[in-house]
Amino acid sequence: MKVLVTKMQHCGLPTKDIEKTIEFLGSLGFEIAYQTITEQNQKVAFLKSGDVVIETYEESATAEKPGAWDHVAFDVEDIEKTFEEVKERGYEALEGSIQFLPFWDNGVKFFTIMGPNGEKLEFSQML
Repeated sequence: MKVLVTKMQHCGLPTKDIEKTIEFLGSLGFEIAYQTITEQNQKVAFLKSGDVVIETYEESATAEKPGAWDHVAFDVEDIEKTFEEVKERGYEALEGSIQFLPFWDNGVKFFTIMGPNGEKLEFSQML
C-alpha cells in the first residue's frame, strides 16, 4: 500500500474567543505564524512552536470539553493524486471535492475524510 502522508501539518482547534486562545498558546511558547479573517468574517490563526502547528478559529458552537479538537491535517505533495487515491480506497471527501483557501503566501488546497470514530482527517497541500 502506498503511503499517502509523511508529516502532520497542523491540528484544528475551534474556539469561542480567539484572542484568549492565542494568549494561552503564547504563554506556552507558541507564536503567530499566520493570521487572517475569512470572507465569512471568521477569525483564523496558525500558531507555531518548533514543528508543532495549531490552527485555531472562532466558532460559536464549540464542545469546550475533552475531545474538542476538530481535525488533524497532514501535508501531502500532490493533492490531486492523493484525492484520487483516497477515493479509490472508498473514502469520500466531506466537502465533495478539493477545496481552496487563500491562506499563507500562495493558498492551500485540501479535502477532509471522516475516520471510523467520527474524527476528521484533512489532507492539505500548501501552494
